[in-house]
Amino acid sequence: MNWEALVPLIGIILIIFGVGVWAGKYVKSSNTFLDDYFLGGRSLGGFVLAMTMTATYGSASSFIGGPGTAYTEGLGWVLLAMTQVSTGYFVLMVLGKKFAIVTRKYNALTMVDFLKERYRSKWVVLISAFSIIVFLFSAMAAQWIGGARLIESLIGIPYTTALFIFAVLVLIYVVIGGFRAVALTDSIQGTIMFFGTLILLIATIIAGGGISNIISDLSAENPNLITPYGAEGTLTPAFVSSFWILVGVGVVALPQITVRAMSYKDSRSMHRAIIIGTIVVGVIMLNMHLIGVFARPILPGIEVGDRVMPLIALEVLPNWLAGIVLAAPMAAIMSTVDSLLLLVSSSIVKDVYLNYVEPKASHDRVKRLSIGVTAVLGVIVFLLALNPPDLIIWLNLFAFGGLQAAFIWPIVMGLYWSKGNKYGAIASMVTGVGLYILSDTFYPQPFGLHSVVLPVVVSFFAYVLVSLGTQDRHQVVKS
Repeated sequence: MNWEALVPLIGIILIIFGVGVWAGKYVKSSNTFLDDYFLGGRSLGGFVLAMTMTATYGSASSFIGGPGTAYTEGLGWVLLAMTQVSTGYFVLMVLGKKFAIVTRKYNALTMVDFLKERYRSKWVVLISAFSIIVFLFSAMAAQWIGGARLIESLIGIPYTTALFIFAVLVLIYVVIGGFRAVALTDSIQGTIMFFGTLILLIATIIAGGGISNIISDLSAENPNLITPYGAEGTLTPAFVSSFWILVGVGVVALPQITVRAMSYKDSRSMHRAIIIGTIVVGVIMLNMHLIGVFARPILPGIEVGDRVMPLIALEVLPNWLAGIVLAAPMAAIMSTVDSLLLLVSSSIVKDVYLNYVEPKASHDRVKRLSIGVTAVLGVIVFLLALNPPDLIIWLNLFAFGGLQAAFIWPIVMGLYWSKGNKYGAIASMVTGVGLYILSDTFYPQPFGLHSVVLPVVVSFFAYVLVSLGTQDRHQVVKS
């Protein structure tokens, strides 16, 4: 067991746990429990908002799966990954003030709360909750696998044991603190990620003999590794461009991100978060994916791509520093898992149970149920993660696409187009999700594009045409 690397990692985790315990004191058993537990009391400042968006979005897919795929595909994947720079900007500019104002007016604690009040439809709520649960299980499995892979590589223990350790850490952490704990520790995690990835990139370049030497080695192995088209030439311009929807514009429809747009304190905080978030995401994504590519000449022949990051850190850094640097992806993974667990838990407790099963449930019962459901979900994801794929990024991107196909137009058009109604929302969600699953299963790259593009386009027309065609049967709800 690599104790030199393990001790700093444990130290960072203990700090995160300490913040979680402190934040847990704010989770009250009074009428504000749900608001505190799921939204942190809507009191996030600009820096915390930027970092919680960065750490939540920069998950196992970005820090474990992304570099692993870059290791396989070369510099073309770095170009593709940089479409993520626009994430925070799009989310806060598209949703921004209007979403915060409307969700406060509706007293909405979740994205589905907003959809429920905007469309006044039980079926919109149930389809939304179903979509969140189904697709976020895929995303959560990716995070748990990534966390276990990191612990497995760092400490040198079997994967199943590493997965169990990760599961225990996450469940304790999320249960005690809720959203406020997630948001505050994200500030620590985001800072570690920013500086940790920079240190690791510099060390990797030095170990490879400089950038020019690394590029020469990559070119000698496979000239395609230094082109925009990937190792096998599969990263076509159409496919890469379509990622602007999947990991750029479409991120506004991810529930784990949209909930951040409900939680900030004021306009100044939002504007500050746009600037900080864009810079931090850009630096981190560039660093992480370049590390993945540059690791290839230094550590050739890695079969499981998700192990590239921890292995290159242990190779080019002193063990103690590797432990600190690897706390960055570990922290990001914990943050994202916490957020996803809370989202699925809130969909079950708030969106289904309180709306349609027991609307008058006591606050103590809601609190016990919220914590209990979160714990049970964690156990289920643990079981799903026992048999992992070699690259988790495809699990995460599948979840991204499904959520975007379901929610992008009911959210965006629901905010900005008063004629949109429940019939249009239902048509958009059913069309988007159905077409996405069919496309991803039977025709993964229609017209050379990612499988999310066609469902997003078709679901837009479904929303508009069905809304317009049912105006005489539905009184428009003003947003």
